[in-house]
Amino acid sequence: MDFTRLRLLVELERLGTMAAVSEVTGMSTSAVSKHLAVLEREAGVPLLAPDGRRVRLTPAGRRLAEHAVDILARVEAARAEFDGDAEPVGRVDLVMYTSAAPVVLPALRRLRHDHPGIDIHLTEYESEQALTLLQNGDADLGVVYQYSVLPRNFPGTLTVHPIGTEGLLLSQPSAGADSRTLTRRRLRDLAGAAWIASPYRGDEEALVQRMCADAGFTPRIVHRIDNLELFEELVAAGMGVGVVPRLSAATRRGVAHAPLGELGGVRQVYLAGRTGGWAWRPIRLLARYLHQAAEDVLDDVPPLPEAPDAPG
Repeated sequence: MDFTRLRLLVELERLGTMAAVSEVTGMSTSAVSKHLAVLEREAGVPLLAPDGRRVRLTPAGRRLAEHAVDILARVEAARAEFDGDAEPVGRVDLVMYTSAAPVVLPALRRLRHDHPGIDIHLTEYESEQALTLLQNGDADLGVVYQYSVLPRNFPGTLTVHPIGTEGLLLSQPSAGADSRTLTRRRLRDLAGAAWIASPYRGDEEALVQRMCADAGFTPRIVHRIDNLELFEELVAAGMGVGVVPRLSAATRRGVAHAPLGELGGVRQVYLAGRTGGWAWRPIRLLARYLHQAAEDVLDDVPPLPEAPDAPG
């Protein structure tokens, strides 16, 4: 049904006469009458009934007018939401991995202060699951990562932009530890150590396996721990070693960290969203705030394109 005709029906219910509707809309009385006649044919039921020299709405006409009020209000809200000059409003579903918090939380605080009409719903998932959510339409924007030595195959339905890199560290007991960048020789010294890996991040275990294979041994993965505090407690107790991203590394007594260097590469952080979805202002703004927050904590932060969906 045409929105103009629905608006005329609402005005007729409010004002009571065709002449009054004509006056407020600037249409002739005959044009108003013709529009309402077309609306009646579209509805398939009588909407108007003669009432002397006037017309009145039938019960079906009044009911359609009630629906029309809601429909027109939603249309106006949608127009305002997509108006480039209006304050942006709308819900954005953001998915992130846990240790992206130093990027995500400052961005959300600033966004809420500057644009309170943007309603962010946050979900925590590892990057592989996050990419599935994005593809299925269950999330609008994601903060995801890949290890530089283990690149992902990002789905072609998503547009992905790098927002920086994060160094990777070997977490080890501090007694006798060397905090310099790891070498193959020093890594080989850990051939007999108990290694810690996440039970959920298969790419993390794959990184440990690849790094140790490059040094000439197969790591003995004894513990599968995802809780960072427990991870660090095991390391401090001398019960294992493992890999942590720089932003997650805690200063803890009994624990030392050494950069992995070229042996493990870096964690590359990206913003990912469905191709075509970046045109919506709330998503573009959220992406911009995340990029700005990344500049404070990540390395090698490239510029974010003005038109994120543009090729290249």
